[in-house]
Amino acid sequence: MRILSLFLALLAFSPAFGAEVDFAHEIVPLLKQKCGNCHSGTQKEGAFSFNTREDLITGGESGAAIVPRKVSEGELIARITTDDEFSRMPPEGEPLSAEQIGLLKRWIESGAQWEPGFTFGEPLYEPPLRPRRPELPAAVAGRTNPIDRILDAQLASQKRPLPEPLGDEAFLRRAYLDLIGILPTPEERVAFLSDSSPDKRTKLVDSLLARDINYAEHWLTFWNDLLRNDYAGTGFITGGRTQISKWLYEALVTNKPYDQFVRELIAPPTPESAGFAGGIKWRGEVSAGQTVEIQFAQNVGQSFLGINLKCASCHDSFIDRWKLKDSFGLAAVYAQRPLEIHRCDKPIGENAQAAWLFPELGQIDANASQPERLKQLANLMTHRENGRFTRTIVNRLWHRMMGYGIVHPTDAMQSPPWNADLLDFLAEDLVDHNYDLKATLKLIATSQAYQSQAQRVTEDSDNAGYQYAGPRTKRMTAEQFVDCVWEITQTAPTKYDAPVIRANPETAASKTLALSGHWIWSRANTGDAAAGETITLRKRWNQEHATDQAYAAISCDNAYTLYVNGKKVQSGDNWLAPDLVLLPHLKKGQNEILIVAKNAGSGPNAAALFFEARIPAPEKGEQTIASDESWQWTSQVPEKNGKFAQAPKDWAQAAIAADEQIWSPRVSGQLTNLLSQGNNAAQRMVRASLLKSDFLMRSLGRPNRDQVVTVRPLELTTLEAIDLSNGEPLAKMLHQGAITLGQREWKSPDEFVTWLYNYALSRNPTAEERNTLSAAIGNNLETNSIEDVLWAVFMLPEFQLVR
Repeated sequence: MRILSLFLALLAFSPAFGAEVDFAHEIVPLLKQKCGNCHSGTQKEGAFSFNTREDLITGGESGAAIVPRKVSEGELIARITTDDEFSRMPPEGEPLSAEQIGLLKRWIESGAQWEPGFTFGEPLYEPPLRPRRPELPAAVAGRTNPIDRILDAQLASQKRPLPEPLGDEAFLRRAYLDLIGILPTPEERVAFLSDSSPDKRTKLVDSLLARDINYAEHWLTFWNDLLRNDYAGTGFITGGRTQISKWLYEALVTNKPYDQFVRELIAPPTPESAGFAGGIKWRGEVSAGQTVEIQFAQNVGQSFLGINLKCASCHDSFIDRWKLKDSFGLAAVYAQRPLEIHRCDKPIGENAQAAWLFPELGQIDANASQPERLKQLANLMTHRENGRFTRTIVNRLWHRMMGYGIVHPTDAMQSPPWNADLLDFLAEDLVDHNYDLKATLKLIATSQAYQSQAQRVTEDSDNAGYQYAGPRTKRMTAEQFVDCVWEITQTAPTKYDAPVIRANPETAASKTLALSGHWIWSRANTGDAAAGETITLRKRWNQEHATDQAYAAISCDNAYTLYVNGKKVQSGDNWLAPDLVLLPHLKKGQNEILIVAKNAGSGPNAAALFFEARIPAPEKGEQTIASDESWQWTSQVPEKNGKFAQAPKDWAQAAIAADEQIWSPRVSGQLTNLLSQGNNAAQRMVRASLLKSDFLMRSLGRPNRDQVVTVRPLELTTLEAIDLSNGEPLAKMLHQGAITLGQREWKSPDEFVTWLYNYALSRNPTAEERNTLSAAIGNNLETNSIEDVLWAVFMLPEFQLVR
């Protein structure tokens, strides 16, 4: 079954092979040098010009010059490889080398990618700077959403039909994945499908955007990519890079207005948001294009304006109007030292002057202090008349929701949009709603344009330019895929890496957790505990309700083994790194915690244990079980199964350590944070966006965030598909999930298959699907059979795509 799953994945996702080709630096100079004299600008020998991609594909008197992805079918390769001296191109000078011919072939085979808006002739388009409020066309057939009014008018003018509407099941799944990144549960699916109110889709969108934690932890992936933020990687160990995770999480969970959001990134009011502007201080010698100052210019330009300044950081750009001095001028805003301009990594003997890219709106005072220059830049970036600022972010949101930017790619905002009225309206609507990004997402999600069936796309769909025909199918992000698998299989981890508290500080969901526990041992004077001294501590208590939602923070100097109701739960041996533990089922009535605590060292030294559990108590809020003098201790140690060979007769009262300051200042903050995590982990699943990247997420396309990443690859490569289908992390996850799901009481294999399809695909299985998978499972619902069915469903393109 896994072989079939892999085959389906490869069929759905495999792109053409071939190394990536750099259009700006490899193709543009080559075509200019070898072909430009006769076929670019105003020259059109043989009626052939390659000023634009469309011109190149159209060709001239002899037919099409290239056919993207079909190297053998165009005139270009035929003419540069022929032995006929009368038809070989170029007609004069040296022929193309084998390396140059191979480069062109790889470029054509990969689809002949072209920088949007680029031309070998005179530039034809300069995007407007200032905002514009377009007049909305009249609504047709009750389609009153402004997006629909604009797009309906465009389709009517082109004499093309409206996309077909999307059914409730598909809309439900799409909205959940796009807005909060997880799947609707089978129960949520039933509730939505049974709702007969005419505005149920709008109510659903509102309810999803109101789930502030889910929203923040889904969009955290997008912003971590865009702001090159992560929890590990280059620069963190050496101190050359700092996270903005805490600030970013709070900004998302509180829905901070976007203009304020960007001002705090460019001109940080506190160190918490300074990591984006600070870039990465690379170790050792770096080129002029890798300095922190140049990183600042590139990242600010790319993230907030959709401008690629990387070419212009080395030399004047080949593909747009940005010059070397523009990049270095923006870099000098951040610089705290004289910044010498370098061209192709060689100094030109001139220092950069701090400057803003659009002086029409104002200019930076180059003589001001660096903090003041950054404030000026932040104000110019978010200036009410800077229409490029608002257009860039609404274009990114449109791309995330609809699968294709209004300006595409989203980092090519120098290019013409396929609908300027749509772009300008969304930008002004964002301002009208006080830069509320959720308002833009709601406007998109409640449009009929979003609620239409996905466009069917082929390799040749955009050869003549993009035309809107509905949303485009999107591949799940690595984090979405992992979250959805965790959600269905109940295999999510209990700890996460992001240094955040999973709560909204503006709501009652957030509270400051005060520790109740103490550091305890067999006696108050713990400073002379012998190396290797081992004791057993216990706490017994009664509770009125059973629960599976209890959690605890634990630390022991030096090592511990924790048992709950006779079941081993956790062990640890580093008191400086406390553990968060989700406790197993606690029963109604008496429960027991047993902890074997062991000192270490080579001689007498301080020893102590800290434990604090929070247990949900219906109608009472929460019960706390914390280490204090009510605990008992014994010198006896239980067997590996947590039970004593003979019941100890020396149980005695534990003591609070006389000097808790030995441990508290160093780990109390961690313990508090772990309890906060547990408070939320016990109620909601840990999300992949909060974790460091691992093999599985890298296989699914999670990028290295040393650079700004605005769009992840749509296609799954062959190697990624193989890793996905055969990787050990996913295999372990599905095996554990199969065990967990197998413990539930299923009436029949049919019930399990129907539940799985309802959850994973938001639809019922067909009769053929249900019969095939039910037969594969068998009546006993054994772990291996359930695991195989999980593999089959999770490898389906239908599961891995948002459409």
